[in-house]
Amino acid sequence: MSTQVTEEQIRNALKKCMDPEIPLSVVDLGLIYGIDINENNDVNIKMTMTTKGCPLHDTLVRDVKNALKDIKGLGNVNVEIVWDPPWTPERMSEEAKEKIYGQKSLRFSIDLDKAKPIKQGKLVRQEDGSLALYNDANQGFMINDALAAFWNSCDGTKTLNELIDEFATKLKLPRSDIEKEVVDLVQQLIEANLLKAE
Repeated sequence: MSTQVTEEQIRNALKKCMDPEIPLSVVDLGLIYGIDINENNDVNIKMTMTTKGCPLHDTLVRDVKNALKDIKGLGNVNVEIVWDPPWTPERMSEEAKEKIYGQKSLRFSIDLDKAKPIKQGKLVRQEDGSLALYNDANQGFMINDALAAFWNSCDGTKTLNELIDEFATKLKLPRSDIEKEVVDLVQQLIEANLLKAE
């Protein structure tokens, strides 16, 4: 008989799954509203998002599923997006609040016209096909194909403005829809020592 999967195992695994808009895990942000595990170790996760309409929502759902794949005995995983009750910053963990509100120095004096981000660390495709970035301290951060392509394009030859334009073209979205998210992403990658801004 297989071992029963626990909610603690699920939450610990999800701490590796980073929100694409804010440099924190979906657990620390308080996005996980519920975890139900049945006798067959099938898992139903109820989660929300910080904002509606984000083009990276679908990839975050996929990242959540990928984050759980290494749990032994895990059955099927279903992720249900819910909007009630709406997410607020009050749902964040104390550690997350401290990181967001206690670190003002990095948010952020990058000159979009001059800064030329350079990638650090390495990109790894894991056995299950998912992608992760590892910094020099060997800390892993799960990402999707679009974010991997963005990181790869940070070779020190393009300004952040040029990178934003390029990313918007690839995603077939107006620049105004993604500029803030890309700047947030760059902040996240710099904090994780996966980018440096020249």
